[in-house]
Amino acid sequence: MILSDREIEKYIRRGLLIIDPLKEDTIRENGVDLHLGNKIARLKQGKRKILDPRMGGLKPEEFYVVESGKEFILKPYEKALVYTLECLEMPLDLMGFVELRSTYARCGLTIPPTVVDGGFKGNLTLGISGSSFPVKLYAGERFIHLVFARLTSKVKKPYSGKYQKQKGLTLPRFD
Repeated sequence: MILSDREIEKYIRRGLLIIDPLKEDTIRENGVDLHLGNKIARLKQGKRKILDPRMGGLKPEEFYVVESGKEFILKPYEKALVYTLECLEMPLDLMGFVELRSTYARCGLTIPPTVVDGGFKGNLTLGISGSSFPVKLYAGERFIHLVFARLTSKVKKPYSGKYQKQKGLTLPRFD
């Protein structure tokens, strides 16, 4: 079942779902809008190395350039990582579907299907792909829509992966 604004508010009031900071424009009709952080990690161009996620010892800085700012221009067809200002703490009986807000989708931007697991804690870092023309992004703007679905029961194994409790923009961890 997808949670309505009323159900989301109940989870937050009970301290079961934490969204920090919780802004006035966050809770929407059937989910929450999360705001874009002030950093972007752009994939470097070139054929320097093979990016093999199974290979230990790789340094993410070899593949990404991180920039800070209040606005960013995503170049045509560019691949980058962005993150949400909000830090989440998901209860064990909810999961979330991450969607790009429709205004950005209508500009031609895309994100891959992304799920937030029950028990996840931290900021969300998301992959984004550019459009056929440059698109300007603004830190602090509502950017992502997160839809919550109630699970049939609490998860037996809460999320405990390598991105648990990530803060800010998190590059891939190769270990």
